[in-house]
Amino acid sequence: MKITLSHLTKKFPARGRKGKAAAEVVAVNDFTFEIPDGSLVGLLGPSGCGKSTTLNLICGLQKPTEGQIFFGEEDVTTLSPQQRGVGMVFQNYALYPHLNVEQNIRFPLENLKGAEKLSKEEMRSRVEEAASLVQLDGLLERKPAELSGGQQQRVAIARALVKLPRVLLLDEPLSNLDARLRLQTREEIRRIQKKTGITTLFVTHDQDEAMSISDLIVVMQEGVVQQIGKPQEVYDDPANLFVAKFLGTPPINLFTGTVKDGALYIGEETVLQVKGVPDQPVQVGIRPEGFLVSETGTFTCALSRPEVLGRDISILASHPCSVNPNVRAIVDAESCEHLSGDTVRFLLKSQKVLLFEQTTGSRIPFESGR
Repeated sequence: MKITLSHLTKKFPARGRKGKAAAEVVAVNDFTFEIPDGSLVGLLGPSGCGKSTTLNLICGLQKPTEGQIFFGEEDVTTLSPQQRGVGMVFQNYALYPHLNVEQNIRFPLENLKGAEKLSKEEMRSRVEEAASLVQLDGLLERKPAELSGGQQQRVAIARALVKLPRVLLLDEPLSNLDARLRLQTREEIRRIQKKTGITTLFVTHDQDEAMSISDLIVVMQEGVVQQIGKPQEVYDDPANLFVAKFLGTPPINLFTGTVKDGALYIGEETVLQVKGVPDQPVQVGIRPEGFLVSETGTFTCALSRPEVLGRDISILASHPCSVNPNVRAIVDAESCEHLSGDTVRFLLKSQKVLLFEQTTGSRIPFESGR
């Protein structure tokens, strides 16, 4: 099911203290996007950026202030959640503690009326199919309290899928799980989505989750879409400084720099040739994997310590022009041979160096000319 959002806007009324004026809150601001049929799209951003509000607008739990929502060619903007045919999975699972797994999954089917009403045999078949899909076959008699967090989340997903929804909406579904379960469950979500082919929106503030399982990611800030694209493309080619800072673990290294006569300076050192960029002060972003340890390197940092990670080494360093407290470089373990003394010298991979305007944070394209 293709989903089209057309100039979607949601404003909440001002709620200032008595006698004090307050501006209305724009939670989602002029969001226009076409979600391809059968895709998994991650809505990504910090808390308060409008991603959950967008999901609630698509679901029908909230009404937009402006704009329209289409499922396929059908305008569903004014339809109730029941009429939209969506399956919703919440952060807190929302399972009924007094019902077992089978009863929790079956519950939405028992509320169907009229032509949609199912017989007991049809409901049992739907429940078994949904339970099998999320690998809960042998747990149907258990109560939620007897399940792990990951199993409870799968019950919630099965309950959403048993209605055969046109669209599946997941609101921070992994935030209550520990690290190992988060990894396992996000892989399960991707497997289920691939098998069912249901168009799925996945809301998270965790960029690792969004990038690992999404076909497309939408990065939001303060209700405004910053960038839409395939995860790797957005990571490699961020539209602005916010996107560059938000994506990446470890985060991007930031420096104050200057472009002069086609050369990029960080401090007194010429670190890269940047053709086509006018002379100006810039913010320089260097991904942690963008460093090469070299005795002839053009970029010198004060060495703090290396952290051995096994396959790689994380070098912690410092630099007077660094915006971050530390400079972090991820290099091959073999580079440890070149680490000695109080300094470390790097060559920079031009494709991992990003330039941004100092005031607006807009991306500055350039051609490398080493």
